[in-house]
Amino acid sequence: MTKNIIRSVKGTKDILPGESSEWQKIEKSFRNFIHRYGYREIRTPVFEKTELFARGVGEGTDIVTKEMYTWEDRNGDSLTLKPELTAPVVRAYIQHNLGTELPLTKLYYFDSLFRRERPQKGRQRQFHQFGIEAIGSPFPELDAEIISAAYLFLSDLGLSKLKLKINSIGSNIAREMYSRELVNFIKPLRNKLSKISQKRLETNPLRILDTKIPEEIDLLKNAPDITKYLTNEDQEHFQDVVKLLEIMEIPFILDSRMVRGLDYYSRTTFEITSDSLGGQDALCGGGRYDSLVESLGGKPTPAMGFAAGVERILIALGETQISNYTNRTDIFIITMSKDSLEMGISLSNILRKEGFYIGMDSLRRSVKSQFREANKLRAQYALILGEEEMKQNKVTVKQMSSSDQSMIDINSISSFFKKSFSL
Repeated sequence: MTKNIIRSVKGTKDILPGESSEWQKIEKSFRNFIHRYGYREIRTPVFEKTELFARGVGEGTDIVTKEMYTWEDRNGDSLTLKPELTAPVVRAYIQHNLGTELPLTKLYYFDSLFRRERPQKGRQRQFHQFGIEAIGSPFPELDAEIISAAYLFLSDLGLSKLKLKINSIGSNIAREMYSRELVNFIKPLRNKLSKISQKRLETNPLRILDTKIPEEIDLLKNAPDITKYLTNEDQEHFQDVVKLLEIMEIPFILDSRMVRGLDYYSRTTFEITSDSLGGQDALCGGGRYDSLVESLGGKPTPAMGFAAGVERILIALGETQISNYTNRTDIFIITMSKDSLEMGISLSNILRKEGFYIGMDSLRRSVKSQFREANKLRAQYALILGEEEMKQNKVTVKQMSSSDQSMIDINSISSFFKKSFSL
């Protein structure tokens, strides 16, 4: 009778050993890179009170209305798996009074997120992001530093065909004025819009500008331009951001149609895309959220940040980097008997303490199978413990690439490999 196999939930993906190395490279690279900018890591709980996202992200956003994993706890509290990271970071900033430590709080994260949307290439129901949040400065130099950091890091990873699009959606006053004008423009076209856009017209009209439907893009080509509704302060701020990016020689495209889908954004917004991703082309996005701290109960505090999607970055980098990876193995220990097995375990422990990457068979396979495993792991050396070696208290060391081999006293094995690997 065939057993039913339990498979992973739709929209989730196992990160297998051959793939995890690429994740580790990205995480390590990002940590090393962002430490140079003075950011410190923060880790927030995997779930939060639902109210945090309703108030922070916006009750009319797609995330809150239809994408969150929400349930009622036994005591009646409504809880939600994190669909995004900025609101949890700001909640922690307020709760733990992080603003009292330094006038500018600079935080970074690498985390899992959850949204119940239709799975597709580069978009899963459990996905992963890294990013930064800088809380405390209203000035354009912070905007320019964050945008340039995002662009330079993705470039340093080896990504090509990157497009950085920037825009200003203005202060809350400018945004409200523009929203009214946009609604007045779109209402006569309502029947030509998709059901999603019709709903957004009532709840979050700016999100309509982010449509990927060609017919809607054509309908909106004569829509009001948000840059014409910016206040003088908004315009001056954005002009300074543009100037600073030019000074840093960061290439960008001005895109007045580019908006961010969350209610907390204000003034500067940006997005970095890659042509290699197809329809879901965004690798990274972010912007200012000068009102979020206050809306979540803190003091009025300006802030800005970005988040980047790990899965999409891996797609853009190319799958060949994953499939060609094998674990590092310096030395593979070959054993032939119970006595040599015990000696092999002892030597493996000694050599690992010295910093070597050791492979060893634990299936009691034949010598031929053990050598086959050593080759598969691309071990540089095989350390052979046979009957003759055990009698002489020695080991045979074979260099796998040349097949050269020699017998060495067991007590000298550590110093031999230190010299061989120049440690």
